[in-house]
Amino acid sequence: MAANRVPLQPQDGQYDPRPVEERWYRAWEAAGSFHADEDSPRPPYCIVIPPPNITGSLHMGHALNNTLQDILIRWRRMQGYNALWMPGTDHAGIATQNVVEKQLAQEGRSPSQIGRDAFLERVWKWKEESGGTIIRQLKHLGASCDWARECFTMDAPRSRAVTEVFVRLFEDGLLYRAERLVNWCPRCQTALADIEVVHEEQEGHLWHVRYPFADDPGGGLVVATTRPETMLGDMAVAVHPEDPRYREAVGRTVLLPLVGRRLPVIADRTVAKDFATGVLKVTPGHDLNDYEIGTRHGLLPPIKAFTETGKISAGFLVDEAGRPIQNARAKGYVLADRYEVRRMMLEDLRRDGLLVKEEPYRHAVGRCYRCQTVIEPFHTPQWFVRVKPLAEPAISVVEEGRVRIVPEQWERNYFDWMHNIRDWCISRQIWWGHRIPAWYCLDCNINQVEQTSTGPAFAAGKGAMPTVTDERYTILPDAIPIVARVPPPRCPACGGTKLVQDPDVLDTWFSSALWPFSTLGWPERTKALEVFYPTAVLVTGFDILFFWVARMIMMGLKFMGEVPFRQVYIHALVRDAEGQKMSKSRGNVIDPLVVIDKYGADAFRFTLAALAAQGRDIRLSEERIEGSRYFCNKLWNAYRFLAPHLGRGAPLSPGQSPAPADLADRWILSRLQEVVGSVTEALEAFRFNEAASLLYQFVWHEYCDWYLEMAKRRLAEGDGPGPEVARAVLAHVLETLLRLLHPIMPFITEEIWQRLPHEGTTVMQAPWPVPDTARRDAGATAALELVMELVRAIRNLRSEVNIPAAAWLTVICRSQDDQQQATLRAAEGYVRALGRVAEFRFGPGEVKPPAAAATLVRGMDVYVPLTGLIDFAAEIARLRKEAEKVERELARVRGKLENPAFRAKAPTAVVEKEVGVARELAEIRAKLLEHLTLLESSRG
Repeated sequence: MAANRVPLQPQDGQYDPRPVEERWYRAWEAAGSFHADEDSPRPPYCIVIPPPNITGSLHMGHALNNTLQDILIRWRRMQGYNALWMPGTDHAGIATQNVVEKQLAQEGRSPSQIGRDAFLERVWKWKEESGGTIIRQLKHLGASCDWARECFTMDAPRSRAVTEVFVRLFEDGLLYRAERLVNWCPRCQTALADIEVVHEEQEGHLWHVRYPFADDPGGGLVVATTRPETMLGDMAVAVHPEDPRYREAVGRTVLLPLVGRRLPVIADRTVAKDFATGVLKVTPGHDLNDYEIGTRHGLLPPIKAFTETGKISAGFLVDEAGRPIQNARAKGYVLADRYEVRRMMLEDLRRDGLLVKEEPYRHAVGRCYRCQTVIEPFHTPQWFVRVKPLAEPAISVVEEGRVRIVPEQWERNYFDWMHNIRDWCISRQIWWGHRIPAWYCLDCNINQVEQTSTGPAFAAGKGAMPTVTDERYTILPDAIPIVARVPPPRCPACGGTKLVQDPDVLDTWFSSALWPFSTLGWPERTKALEVFYPTAVLVTGFDILFFWVARMIMMGLKFMGEVPFRQVYIHALVRDAEGQKMSKSRGNVIDPLVVIDKYGADAFRFTLAALAAQGRDIRLSEERIEGSRYFCNKLWNAYRFLAPHLGRGAPLSPGQSPAPADLADRWILSRLQEVVGSVTEALEAFRFNEAASLLYQFVWHEYCDWYLEMAKRRLAEGDGPGPEVARAVLAHVLETLLRLLHPIMPFITEEIWQRLPHEGTTVMQAPWPVPDTARRDAGATAALELVMELVRAIRNLRSEVNIPAAAWLTVICRSQDDQQQATLRAAEGYVRALGRVAEFRFGPGEVKPPAAAATLVRGMDVYVPLTGLIDFAAEIARLRKEAEKVERELARVRGKLENPAFRAKAPTAVVEKEVGVARELAEIRAKLLEHLTLLESSRG
């Protein structure tokens, strides 16, 4: 593969990722390396990308999600699968509309002033100019999607699929339009999905208000509420049927303060006896739980106290029978903002002596995820999917294992939600999105379609902007729709031609629910659909398990007769190093694009993979990413060491495991087979962190720290089978490791692989390694483990007694084990070179010499004579002084921790930090004392 590879220069030092990453991504795209061919005989493997919003920019959630998907796709591609990663973006209805509305506002205009058609033209223009930002950023991350297949949820094929699904659901009796309580944003003036409501804790108040009995105004029931303005919509007061305090009150009537409406006192088991006074105001029109109570007790239709814009409606000025009431003071609330009315009502309640108590109260408040406006539960006509018939088979496929959720713990959450599922509100009162394919005949719906404007209307006042609206009709709940795939020319009932289309658009999640099959060409029976559906796995976050994953399963089963994917991998959240959620307000956000530019995509991807443990949130820090950059350098330097030797001796045979010449060769080749098997098993089980850890440990601590150091001595010999085999083994192991690492670190692995002897054009299409059982050698592994443990023991003794690093040692081992002696005999050269040992003796008759440091390795006594290497008196004095210093500091920290005032006043994080300091000091002290004991015993 041509990528204008830059040859290694003698002065090359640290690996520079930026030019490498840019060069190789261009080369992969130019060569079509990401493309999947539906005519290929290879077994299919498909992942559909969770489509990012066109408004989005790459954040940590995207980075983790797409890194894990890319690991799977690259791995399966190397395993020989016809691997398709289907890319695309989501139109993100409310989010995108919000972006363009802000642009208009900067120009002093609003959507209503330019009209629907002009507004949609503006959004499409913005989409073409700015909507591809996140795709470019995903490429920067290294995503190997089949970009030629890129889809958009509102492109023509996907729009056709959406219309087809809507019509079929309607024809099957699974769609209906009705007035229900929904999440409502007064600013965006649209219904919202539950996931589009962000709940945040905030300081507020709990106001205790007395509702007088109708037959005893001096008495009554005290209700506690955080939102007194919603009292205007109250239709009852509820208590728990087993609450003895209110048993006699059930069946009586109270008067709604400030309004005078008579409210029944009812009993309902959902009332919390232990919250506040145990008395609940029931407001079915503005609380989801109250709506359920109202349904059970026949309190519907609810009273609407608010307008669509969050102002007070005149609709609350009715009595218990729905008749208008005259109340001059209450009329003063009408069309005032809800929070201004709260202030007014509290003043009036105090004046009437009905505000019993006011207390601080912290509670969760739901806000629109886009504009941050506090949402209102609002009773309004909407389109709904009748979900129960779709949910039942979706439950069964998970129970039967046809769809497996990993980690398994999420299955319980899935079942809990699916068994209690409610009908899905799919309509939104915005302009950007799939317009609902329903029309209304004005002649057949004379009383159900109300004209709201006759055309362009002009605002009064000099210099006022003209207001043009395309929303000329309000569709009432009982209007009869005509649902069709294309605009009907006339009404099928009366033949009339006065038809108006429903102004609403579909919930963004509706089109997303079709993603696994719409992206493959449905409703056409395409070859891609035949080959790649069902897809293999979906990788996603837990927060959209219900809103997206469950709905894809339901829609896949309904329209394809098959599950959309075989497995669902649920990954965790990315938090900061302290476990806190990343947010701009906390100032702890790590921008993935910044760290990619700083450390490289490979280092960033490796960090995410290494931290992606199942069921545990990721604690990310720049220090961890920097550590992965060091790993890239380690890998690069291993190649730099090998590079000068590649051209020497006989040509190397790529893809063939060389015959080992000695114990070290047998060990490293045996360990390689174990790592190949273990990494493959880890990826099969979605244990990405385990795969990354296995590779890190093997590359750094076995291949580089041990085998490469062992090979140096042999390569220095120049001639004979020793250096020739060492060169071949070094190259073979490194090439195999590059293939294992490629799914996680695609760029550096391609760069080094291209410089090694290899077969094929790109490591991306090189075969995934499989374990060679013939190279498994338990004996060699056990022998080298003994050698490494002995060398580590020698190095530790050198460090503990402060022997100069350049000093050559005498090492004596006493062992009664014949196998140990045979191993030491075979590996004597490695012990001498790696331990810097001048004289090495071993055998059953060896004895401890005078003034020697001693340790034990697998039952073998190891002695290092110290005479002439250190000044015993000076070293003992140094260690005692250091131990005394640590003892003083430890006493200070412990004194602070034993002070009750410190523990009571200091933040938890500060206390925990001091506990950690004390623990670390105690460990240092123990080690110093251990070294002192060793020296004193060695001195004799």
